[in-house]
Amino acid sequence: MSADGAGADPLAEISGRTDAYFNRTRRIVQRFGDKRVTYAVFLRRPVISAPRLMLDWLRAVAAARGAVFELDLVYPEGAWVGAGEPMVYITGSFAALADLETLFLQKLGPPCVAAHNAYQMCLALPQVAFLAMEARHCAGGEMQNMMGYAAAVGSEAARREGARGFIGNANDFTAHWFGADAGRGTMPHALIGYAGSTLRAAEMFHETFPDEPLTALVDYFGREITDALEVCHRFTDLAAAGRLSMRLDTHGGRFIEGLDPAESYAALERHAPGAIRRYRSETELRYLVGTGVSAAAVWRLREALDAVGFDKVRIVASSGFNVDKCRVMADAHAPIDVVGTGSFIPEAWSETYATADIVEYDGVAMVKLGREFLLRKNGARRAQR
Repeated sequence: MSADGAGADPLAEISGRTDAYFNRTRRIVQRFGDKRVTYAVFLRRPVISAPRLMLDWLRAVAAARGAVFELDLVYPEGAWVGAGEPMVYITGSFAALADLETLFLQKLGPPCVAAHNAYQMCLALPQVAFLAMEARHCAGGEMQNMMGYAAAVGSEAARREGARGFIGNANDFTAHWFGADAGRGTMPHALIGYAGSTLRAAEMFHETFPDEPLTALVDYFGREITDALEVCHRFTDLAAAGRLSMRLDTHGGRFIEGLDPAESYAALERHAPGAIRRYRSETELRYLVGTGVSAAAVWRLREALDAVGFDKVRIVASSGFNVDKCRVMADAHAPIDVVGTGSFIPEAWSETYATADIVEYDGVAMVKLGREFLLRKNGARRAQR
């Protein structure tokens, strides 16, 4: 099957990829007589509803099998769903549905959790734009498509609450989820190593893509301030037009150029003294004044750019951004224009499990003991034991 589930025979891999007991259940039902069943599908944790990939796949399987599946979506795409709340009811022939559970759950759980991750991040830094850079953390094309879709759904949910959300992603394959034809991005660290200097890498990019905005990655040589200013002075026209950005991606093993613990505290005292007084944990303190891309690091770069007239040059921050780090950056009023986030979108993979239980057989409500909360709220009668 193709990575996005389109343009391929939806039946081709079902038997081989589904759990054996579902395949055997289908054969038993085919032998002893079919029933019309209803599945309730839910997750065990709060999520943002991201059901489209699952629903599209079920429709394709139904068409291929000559069956009809009724898909009762309780929580529309982008809605917040509480833990254990039935998200969708799937009704149809047991013989046609029995072997699909493994695969349709795979297509629901991960996008819903990832959409919630994206939603939380966007709300934590509502004035900042986000760029989805998770593809390199995905296990193949199908997961890549799920994560791109999820980031777009979570972003849209956050936008409805006033956040800027995701402005795009870093690859062409999933750009369509963000209403774009292509991914965004300028350079990896490898290009700077190839070029021999940050400035030369920026020049190579601009010579090759003269009409594109330029984002220079400035941490390769540990000269974040020096290299940023050198690039700005070389491309003053782009800087004045707001088409030049500096990306901070400094790893957590060192401070950015010119900072140490004392200078980091001083930077925040100048711009957000209250943030230091409000920190609640060692992790939050590290995000404020520690190594890597801290709030103090962002403020120091902004100071350096503004001091020589490059106030229109934007700052892109990446490296270890999650919800907590975003909240700390917001509290410190860190002057970030764009956050590039990768690993956090598919984070908490152990929590992505979607679950399904049959709750009706031929119209009679019945579910295993302890899962009565999944029964339809319309008063369907539960079968007597």
